[in-house]
Amino acid sequence: MESCICVLFSDLNTNAAWESKRLQLILEAKSSSVAPGMHRSATLPKLTPQERKPVDICARYLLNNAKYLKYDDYLKAGFPIAMGVIEGACRHLIKDRMDITGARWIMRGAEAVLPLGSLYISGDWDEYWQLHLQQEHKPNHQALYSSAIPLIKQVLKARCSTTPPPLPIPV
Repeated sequence: MESCICVLFSDLNTNAAWESKRLQLILEAKSSSVAPGMHRSATLPKLTPQERKPVDICARYLLNNAKYLKYDDYLKAGFPIAMGVIEGACRHLIKDRMDITGARWIMRGAEAVLPLGSLYISGDWDEYWQLHLQQEHKPNHQALYSSAIPLIKQVLKARCSTTPPPLPIPV
């Protein structure tokens, strides 16, 4: 739909209104009525066959797949509706990672690996890893050594001081 819009409109306001109306019709399972309008929108400005190619591809897709584009039923059933970009990202994240030759996954392992892959692909890995290390430090280290912190501070103060620390005098 995006490539079709770029061909038909240069004005962003007209573009957004046209796109919203067509997407609404598609969500109402009226994709077969959207395609002829797209053809007319490409014919009126007398676009060359090459210029109108993205429009024709999109319209042909809507006509050929109208029986599968029952978004109104899918939404009523509670299914999520995604754009091609999102679907492509899911394929990249899930299929390309899980469908490696020879790989065998159980649900628990897949559920553990996929969020990590998502963090890496989104560029948030470094920030996540710093948070992970901080969170891991609390139960595993901080609690174990909390009683030693005053002693460590006293030792550090003594080592950095110019005067020796006071020695306890045995009684």
